[in-house]
Amino acid sequence: MLSRLLVLVHRRKRSEQLRLRQRCTISLTTCSFDPNGRGSSVWAAALAASLLPGVGPADPRVPVDAAQPPWRALGRVQTELGGRCTGFLVEKRTVLTAAHCLYRRTTGAYVQPGSVHFLLGYDRGRYAAHVRVAAFTIGPGYDPAREGETIGADWAKLTLAAPIEAADRIIAVASSLPALDTPARLAGYGRDRAEMVDADTRCAVTGILRDPGGRVLITHDCAGTAGTSGAPLMIEEDGVWKAAGVQVAASQNGGGGVAAAASDIKLGR
Repeated sequence: MLSRLLVLVHRRKRSEQLRLRQRCTISLTTCSFDPNGRGSSVWAAALAASLLPGVGPADPRVPVDAAQPPWRALGRVQTELGGRCTGFLVEKRTVLTAAHCLYRRTTGAYVQPGSVHFLLGYDRGRYAAHVRVAAFTIGPGYDPAREGETIGADWAKLTLAAPIEAADRIIAVASSLPALDTPARLAGYGRDRAEMVDADTRCAVTGILRDPGGRVLITHDCAGTAGTSGAPLMIEEDGVWKAAGVQVAASQNGGGGVAAAASDIKLGR
């Protein structure tokens, strides 16, 4: 996941530990925070050296079964040039992921759609379906050269070359934005454990922000590092886990990250 954003200072009991949340601003640099919320860059710099971005000192991620709900909508998005991220099935021919996963800085261009593959339910070499991408749409206004300013549009809608006929593997998009402290879940193929789905199942929404272009962002304290980009930030709505956002960035100095609001993404033809 790329270096950019984050957000919010507060504390909250999480299980038996006090979990820090951060307060930063959208930027292309790391954020600074301290246990007392005073923004000590010295404290942050010392801690950052030992932390996995987006995970923090106490890694809460656990392996989950990619064949079981609500994780069964997830899959690995990978390019033939070696790029790997997370994506999730929202319609039988539509997958959502992060736009930056499809961009190559070495060429200054997006990869060709036909070189992108979606492996639904990927788990250690096995998967429920493997479909090539026929086309993709990048979030309107997203500019890889101005990531901090356009991060709310850092999503991509992949159109699959063939439908995946598995209605029980589709995850619905939440109908509204979550409130502060709404329980959440985040799961994906983190770069440090790219062969299986790891999830943070005991986290929460920490705020609603907007990028400089006015696009909605959902901040959270869920653990997820590079490779989890494109994963759904899940919330429970009417007893069903749904996608509230598309994971687009991780804190550089600890656990947590930010998602682009999924409710802003128009689905269907």
